[in-house]
Amino acid sequence: MIKGWSRWIFALLGFSFFGFFGGIIGFVIGSMIDQRSSVVADEEYTNSYGYSGQQAYQRSGTGDFAASLLVLTAAIMRADGKVLKSELEFVKQFYVRQFGPEKTKQQMRTLKELLNQQIDVRSISHQIRYQMQYHSRLQLLHYLFGIAEADGNISSAEINEIQRIAGFLGIGHADFESIKAMFVKNVGGDYKILEITPDASNEEVKKAYRKMAMKYHPDKVSNLGDDVRKQAEEKFRKVQEAYENIKKARSFS
Repeated sequence: MIKGWSRWIFALLGFSFFGFFGGIIGFVIGSMIDQRSSVVADEEYTNSYGYSGQQAYQRSGTGDFAASLLVLTAAIMRADGKVLKSELEFVKQFYVRQFGPEKTKQQMRTLKELLNQQIDVRSISHQIRYQMQYHSRLQLLHYLFGIAEADGNISSAEINEIQRIAGFLGIGHADFESIKAMFVKNVGGDYKILEITPDASNEEVKKAYRKMAMKYHPDKVSNLGDDVRKQAEEKFRKVQEAYENIKKARSFS
């Protein structure tokens, strides 16, 4: 059966025999088949064996973005083998500002459960991928790096897990390296933030800055709440700082 077509074939058969509602039921059954086929194929190429994801499906299958976000949160907090108070506090404050204190209490209880369970981050990431626009997913990656940085040190295990999630979210390598450079300082970091190399011309630097300024403008995520917008403003500021650093080093205006 052609990959990804099961839902439509079952929907057509259901509609033919049972009408409109039969078509809906067929679509759901076909979607489950497509999803399982996709999981198997993805496991073969990403070595993501060992994630049961049962609890993740239960909490995020209804399309609850707050719950889906918690799954990725738990994955990053578990990545280096230790869960720190500073990370929990970072997440708690984010949820209070984003979803309110009452929902935060419920979500923090769920987080504690998730931290003790195996998680299928691929499935959750794909749900988010098809529910959020690209610039919003970039901001989500910024949030995940914020969790990793909460203790003052981002481990290689945390970076690897974020990169893995970025791939499932459909985020390009250049964009991943750009956001990573905002948190992990190294030689050439300013150029990585602008997604260019040190041998770029001055005109290419200016063009790259304009492109990144448009990509990360806070207005693009204003619909996600004040806290997300503030984080976007911080990322936008880092793009501006990278540009100013390069201008100063090259002495051009």
